[in-house]
Amino acid sequence: MAIEHPINRRGILLGLAGTACLPALPLQAGQGDPAFVACCQMRDGSFAAVVVDIDNKPLFMEHLAARGHDTVLSPDRSLAVVFARRPGRFALVLDLKQHTRALAFAPPPDRHFYGHGFFTPDGRLLYATENDYEAERGVLGVYDVAARFQRISEIDTYGIGPHEALLMADGRTIAVANGGIVTHPDFPRQKLNLATMTPSLAYLDLPTGDLIDRATLPAHLHRLSIRHMAEAGDGAIWFGGQYEGAETDFVALVGSHRPGRSIALLDAPGDLYRNMSYYVGSVAANRDGTRIATTSPRGGVAIVWDVATRTAIETHRIADVGGVAPDRGSFRFSDGRGQLTSRNGSVPVDGIAHWDNHLTAIAIKT
Repeated sequence: MAIEHPINRRGILLGLAGTACLPALPLQAGQGDPAFVACCQMRDGSFAAVVVDIDNKPLFMEHLAARGHDTVLSPDRSLAVVFARRPGRFALVLDLKQHTRALAFAPPPDRHFYGHGFFTPDGRLLYATENDYEAERGVLGVYDVAARFQRISEIDTYGIGPHEALLMADGRTIAVANGGIVTHPDFPRQKLNLATMTPSLAYLDLPTGDLIDRATLPAHLHRLSIRHMAEAGDGAIWFGGQYEGAETDFVALVGSHRPGRSIALLDAPGDLYRNMSYYVGSVAANRDGTRIATTSPRGGVAIVWDVATRTAIETHRIADVGGVAPDRGSFRFSDGRGQLTSRNGSVPVDGIAHWDNHLTAIAIKT
């Protein structure tokens, strides 16, 4: 997305001063139920998490100490956890029923968030992708919801740079996109091992943390960092990559995988992948899992794929498009211009200058 501000890990403290409620803003308030939540940058330059209704009207906002990334919903959809963008160290819990901030928490001093996570089906635990940066390994931090999100343990992701992680539909298999890139918070946004990076998809057993399967790309694609993913209705994991190699290379960016098989990359017509600037920023499935959407903020294009035929069936040209979420049988997109786009067209949201990379659906209606 268009927003780019380095984050100093020493400047973001456990107390998270600056995540208090926003003062009253001259916004037209929504009247409906929470429908979508995302991080953004306001027109005054501050950062916030915003909840909007189905008509794109803000219901409430909360300040963020720095730039946010993704949000994850509790199973009963009463809470949304907002994660800092890598290498950030804050997470903010929003109460979607009371329209307010519930609390904030942080990882241990020797860890930082990668911006994604998921709840267990019973809502008791939250898992967050984290960097054990001194050991150059990825972990999932485990947080006890009832204990005010106290961190109680961690499990290995069997890879470097875990970005997005999700709990699959079976309720016990964790899928992790290990981007393969070594980073360190003392060198924000720098990629320290491009010559030797090894991205992977790892599958872990939720009860034990044991590795079930791990799939890697062919050697010539070792610079295709696997970052974002979604589970299709047939149980396959679809993912989008960000290529760290030469711009003159031709590389497929979207693929799918099932445990026990090899990764299968998808063909795309014409210069579709080149037009995406070799960068996929977000991946989402529609309500029934028959369609997958991938966005490219650098390319200004969103692609909708048919799961059954594995073909691109829709192309949407949206400048700086990043976030995507299921929306009434289709998708809604957010972009770096502060707009939300649906089947009814694009509309700006009052007070917002830039949406960040992700958009999360709270209530999916038919």
